[in-house]
Amino acid sequence: MGTAQRLSDIAVRKLRTGRHWLSFIIQQLEKTGAAHGQGFLNAEQEAETLLAHALGLPWEALQKALKQPMPETAAAKLRHLAERRLFDKEPTAYLTGEAWLGGLHFRVDRRVIIPRSYFVEIIPEQIPLWLPDSTKVLRVADACTGSGCLAVLLAKQFPAATIDATDLSADALEVAQLNVADHGLSERIHLHHTDTLKGLKGLYDLIVCNPPYEPTALLKGLPAEFHKEPSLALVSGKDGLDVIRKLLVQASKLLSPHGILVVEIGGLHDAIMKTWPQLEVTWLPTADGSDCVFLISGTALRRGLTKRAAPAKLRVRLGLPSTKAGKGRAR
Repeated sequence: MGTAQRLSDIAVRKLRTGRHWLSFIIQQLEKTGAAHGQGFLNAEQEAETLLAHALGLPWEALQKALKQPMPETAAAKLRHLAERRLFDKEPTAYLTGEAWLGGLHFRVDRRVIIPRSYFVEIIPEQIPLWLPDSTKVLRVADACTGSGCLAVLLAKQFPAATIDATDLSADALEVAQLNVADHGLSERIHLHHTDTLKGLKGLYDLIVCNPPYEPTALLKGLPAEFHKEPSLALVSGKDGLDVIRKLLVQASKLLSPHGILVVEIGGLHDAIMKTWPQLEVTWLPTADGSDCVFLISGTALRRGLTKRAAPAKLRVRLGLPSTKAGKGRAR
């Protein structure tokens, strides 16, 4: 459904060229307080993307078109897109039906969260340092795959690997299937409709996950644009840790002796350290200095989850067997 609010006819009639439209949309995005962060850093990037989409041009060809008069049909399309972005708060990626991550193109719609992840730098720059030569990485799992973007990036990084990508949303997996096919990876990326890693068999060299990690109460305070995304991909219980709790236990049973688990956790660094102080995690460096991605080996994960020092309530929440005094050390 379109918005009841419209841009001023008087203002729109003054817009002649692509550059006029670009400046106008940037101004309106800033004026209406549009939130960014869903694949775009600022109003200029979003305005350029909407303009290129309306003109049917690749983004890199946009500069040549800025001095040209706007075709009437393109202007009408751009006005509609801008009104939906400004007044309906529809994210730009959903309006164009596409997103970019790591230089790769992905289809997106409201069935999936819009791709954005520190894994775009972690996968090529950090993960290989903790693994054998990439040709020896044979089995990889991507939990909570959403659009399938990380599974595709992983397949490109580790050309000998088979990727098992999972999601609890059947709708999201339909989009992931399209993206996997677009990149010619249907024979190497296998999609599974399951909860985190449930049902996967065998041992993995690498498990990655960019799970939902927003606490339930925090969702209410997010900008309107983020409420357009599926809540299943954003929220993970009262403290944001529900999915991570399941992930840690499941991954501990699926990682090979040299295998590693890498998880992006947003702003939950302190919560992770407080809830699992016994886990020997490594916080991976990122370009902006955020401590939001941790790595742990399969051996360290298994050792940490079975430490006798783990609080009893935590062991119950993790689904681990209880330990009793005088009955020996927990394994």
